[in-house]
Amino acid sequence: MDSFGGENHIPIIDISELVSNSPRKCDVAKQINSACREYGFFYVTNHGVSEQLENRLESLSRQFFAQSVEVKSKIRMDLGGRAWRGYFPVGGELTSGRPDMKEGIYFGAELDEMHPLVQLKTPLHGSNLFPDNIAMFKETVLEYIDAMIRLGHIIMAGVALSLNLHESYFAELYTKNPLPLFRIFNYPARNNNTHGWGVGEHTDYGILTILKQDNLGGLQVKSKSRWIEAPPVAGTFVCNIGDMLERMTAGLYKSTPHRVKSPAESQDRLSFPFFFDPNFHGEVKPIELLEGNEIVDDSALRWDNTNVFEFKGTYGEYLLDKVSKVFPQLREEVL
Repeated sequence: MDSFGGENHIPIIDISELVSNSPRKCDVAKQINSACREYGFFYVTNHGVSEQLENRLESLSRQFFAQSVEVKSKIRMDLGGRAWRGYFPVGGELTSGRPDMKEGIYFGAELDEMHPLVQLKTPLHGSNLFPDNIAMFKETVLEYIDAMIRLGHIIMAGVALSLNLHESYFAELYTKNPLPLFRIFNYPARNNNTHGWGVGEHTDYGILTILKQDNLGGLQVKSKSRWIEAPPVAGTFVCNIGDMLERMTAGLYKSTPHRVKSPAESQDRLSFPFFFDPNFHGEVKPIELLEGNEIVDDSALRWDNTNVFEFKGTYGEYLLDKVSKVFPQLREEVL
């Protein structure tokens, strides 16, 4: 396993053997096991996602955020209804009740009004909102979401192998029809009137997050009660596990807290988190082969004081409870 060469550095894993479905993919799985136990975070390289697509996404995103709030608000979130899509301004999203110093756009799977889940008025399902004044924005975002779904399946096959499960374990039970959630965030360079955190300490809710960073950095990960940097590394994505994977593995793989510093430089910071989540209606259960693992209630130490092992219900119910606290003004639209 490669790393940055020093202590407390998040590993970089070459997943080309997983991408190509090589017989040596089990060697990659061993590295994933070690990273998930030690950090809950790892970088992936040789992942097969087009660099040209990534660059186009970043360029178009900078064009969007360079516009006035008035223009950006033409696709504001309160126009997205139950699909929970669209733009929010700086301070419009909360972490632990405190406004984040970022703005962003929420996206998901593009589903028309005739899709069965939309017909049933399922929260977080529907059509996206796209700016109509930036050519190729819609096409680029949807192409990127498709690429991330493919990569999510590949990485989760590696996670399954890392747990001595069949590589299709997660796909068969939870992600055959995943809930893909994609965000583009812009963290404005801070000034003397803003605090230093673009987003405060938190964990992610689902199974796997795949993050594209720009070259500014700012992501920090809590490892063994210490905060360590997760700087941008060319040609990689940062991956981390979420609350549901911690729940499935009885705490063997931890959902690691992380946070983001606002950039001190004159340039704003862009990030592109993609959440590869379980099916909305799926009930997340412990993995039977790991039942002997001792569950530790660490809710007193968690940022939200939540015990992920006590929750009963579907992933959709868990997610809605969380996101309604992030955007309390939209709660009535969805719940």
